[in-house]
Amino acid sequence: MGDRYNIHSQLEHLQSKYIGTGHADTSKWEWLQNQHRDTLASILGHFDMLNHVAIAENENRARLRFNLIEKMLQPTGPPPQKKEEA
Repeated sequence: MGDRYNIHSQLEHLQSKYIGTGHADTSKWEWLQNQHRDTLASILGHFDMLNHVAIAENENRARLRFNLIEKMLQPTGPPPQKKEEA
């Protein structure tokens, strides 16, 4: 029983420390936002990946960097409408 509690508390600690790990109440949209932002940040952070994408899209590196940063604001679009419960 102690192992189960220990694992659960470690998971809660990781979820509070790192936003991208999610939690029980994370919606599909929020999880997808985190995944897209992580991918875009990885492309921006690795010079070779940025060069590869720039060549593939036939785009200047500076313009591509600007577009990726802009896309990080809402990578999957606006949040879905919440259903009102009565």
